[in-house]
Amino acid sequence: MAIYECVYIARQELTAAQAEQLSKDFTKIVSSNSGEIKRQEYWGLRNLAYKIRKNRKGHYTMFHIEAPASTIEELERNMRLNEDILRYLTVKIDVLPEGPSVMMTARPDRPRRTDRYEDNLSVKEPYDRSPQTDGEASPESTSSN
Repeated sequence: MAIYECVYIARQELTAAQAEQLSKDFTKIVSSNSGEIKRQEYWGLRNLAYKIRKNRKGHYTMFHIEAPASTIEELERNMRLNEDILRYLTVKIDVLPEGPSVMMTARPDRPRRTDRYEDNLSVKEPYDRSPQTDGEASPESTSSN
């Protein structure tokens, strides 16, 4: 049997429990059609690059599936019919990747936005509102008699 990676995006109005139930429903479809879910990852509620059906965010979930092609066709058919699914993508992969996906790993080489902001924030002296005396003409020197 072939190995597939399937990622789908569910509507933002769903709760995390409803998104989990949706994943369980898809797992039942795969297992009832002689397939097996090797790994499942819930990536959370994330921003979309553009609006999809008036949604700015979506619940992302990824499956690694070992199944025949007919099982994947049935899974995709059910995803098309489900109104809670905004988008899905299934690709065939050669080997099952080891460890967590890239979306689940923290990037130690990239600082968080707050860290970048604090590093670039320079402490400036408070603005002095007193009048400048250097280079300014005093009223005594400018008066003409």
